Amino acid sequence: MDPKAASLTIGVVAKRVGVAIDTIRFYEREGLLPEPPRRPSGYRSYDEGAIAQLRFIRRAKDLGFMLEEIRELLALSRDRSKGVGAVKKRAADRLRSLDTRIAELQRVRDGLAQLVESCPGHGAPEQCPILRALTEEGLKDE
Repeated sequence: MDPKAASLTIGVVAKRVGVAIDTIRFYEREGLLPEPPRRPSGYRSYDEGAIAQLRFIRRAKDLGFMLEEIRELLALSRDRSKGVGAVKKRAADRLRSLDTRIAELQRVRDGLAQLVESCPGHGAPEQCPILRALTEEGLKDE
């Protein structure tokens, strides 16, 4: 890394990317972001490449990718021979996973909406359909 290019402090990088300083340190520990060179003072010194990589990580997280998947995506983004095809496959896998999660959340939402609709909002707690549903044994764990 060109010492002149590596001139940004961790605070400046965090502010430009919109993440906490501890998040940057965490990504370094997890191997998602290479540990930067240190200044004679011991402070980390980042370049624009670190900002680009942190933005990549943040956007991948926003799209629902887990850290291990982001690690793979970062490696694939540098693979000129099979990177794009593998990235598409990983994104398609994530999309299927999100679709499954959305369907599950919709099922849970519909069940809760039905309980809310059936609850009169007054009376004895043991008669509340919401409380009964939460305390009854043998409820379906679908």
